[in-house]
Amino acid sequence: MKDILILGIETSCDETAASVVKNGRTVLSNIISSQIALHTLYGGVVPEIASRKHIEKINPVIRQALSEASVTLDDIDAVGVTYGPGLVGALLVGVAEAKAIAYAKKLPLVGVHHIEGHVSANYIEHPDLEPPFLCLIVSGGHTHLVIVKDYGVFEILGRTRDDAAGEAFDKVARAIGLGYPGGPKIDKVSKEGNADAIQFPKGKVADSPYDFSFSGVKSAVLNYLNSMNMQGKPVSQADVAASFQKSVVEVLVEHTMQAAGDFKMKKVAIAGGVASNSALRNAMEEACRKRGFSFYRPSPIFCTDNGAMIGAAAYYEFIKGTRHGWDLNAVPSLRLGERI
Repeated sequence: MKDILILGIETSCDETAASVVKNGRTVLSNIISSQIALHTLYGGVVPEIASRKHIEKINPVIRQALSEASVTLDDIDAVGVTYGPGLVGALLVGVAEAKAIAYAKKLPLVGVHHIEGHVSANYIEHPDLEPPFLCLIVSGGHTHLVIVKDYGVFEILGRTRDDAAGEAFDKVARAIGLGYPGGPKIDKVSKEGNADAIQFPKGKVADSPYDFSFSGVKSAVLNYLNSMNMQGKPVSQADVAASFQKSVVEVLVEHTMQAAGDFKMKKVAIAGGVASNSALRNAMEEACRKRGFSFYRPSPIFCTDNGAMIGAAAYYEFIKGTRHGWDLNAVPSLRLGERI
C-alpha cells in the first residue's frame, strides 16, 4: 500500500507551524515558529500582530518542514489546514496558504478542526491507540470531555460553562505577577509552593457532572489577593500558584475518572496546551493506574499548537473522503463535531 504524505498547516493563534506526516502516525518534520516572546510584551496574544507575523513566517516554515522531511510538494498527497476555531486573521493566513498550494499543485484540500487536531496528537506517539477512548481536551480556549467514537467522530460529554482551564491559568498568573504565558509559569513556580496552603473552591456544575467551571476559582484567587493586600499581609506567590493549580487539576481528574467509569471507557487520553502541565499529567496517570485504565498523553511538543497534529487529523479525514473546495473559509467559532 502506498504511503500517504500530508502537509499539515496550523496558524490558529500565535504559532506558525507546518509538518509532514506519513500515514497519520509518523512525523517526518514538525516546524513551529512561536510568537510567545513578542506577545509577552503585551501580556497576551494581540490578534493583529499574530496575523502579520504568520504572513512573515508561513512560507519559511513550510519550506523548512519540506526540507527536514526530505520531500518536495510533488511528493505530498494532500494539504491539511486548521480552519477553526481560532483567531480569524490568523486562521485566514493558513487557509489562504493551504488553498494556494493545493490549487497550484492540484492537491486535495482537507480542512481540519483545531480541537480534532489536538486529540489526534495522541496517535503520533501511541501506535496502539485507536478509538473508542475518552479524551480530556484542555487548552487556553477550550475545556472539553469527549468520547472519541471513531476518527473525527466525537460525543461531547462535558465542556466549560465559563473560562477554559488555560484561560484561568493565564488570568491567575497575571494576578500573582507571573505574567504571560500563565500555564508554564504556574506549573514551574508551583513546584516550590504548598498546594494545601490555601483552600480554593473546586468548580462543579450541579446538574451536569461532566461540565466544568473555572471562573469561581479564578475569582476566589483574586479575592484572596485583595484580602491579603488590604490586611497588609505578605502573599506567597508559590503557595497561591500551587493551591490554585491543585484545585483545577483535581476537578479535571475527578470529572474524567467519573466519565470513564460511567461510560466504561478503559482508555483515557488528554490533549491541548494544558495537557503539558506536569501536575495534571502526574495526577491523571496515577488515577488511571489505580483504576486499571490505559493512559495516553502527547509529549509536550505535541500539546502546543503544531502542524503534526493537523497532519495526523487530516490523514484520517482524507482517507474517509473529506475534501474541501476553494470556498473553504476561516470559521473562528467552529464547534467540535461541526462540519462546514
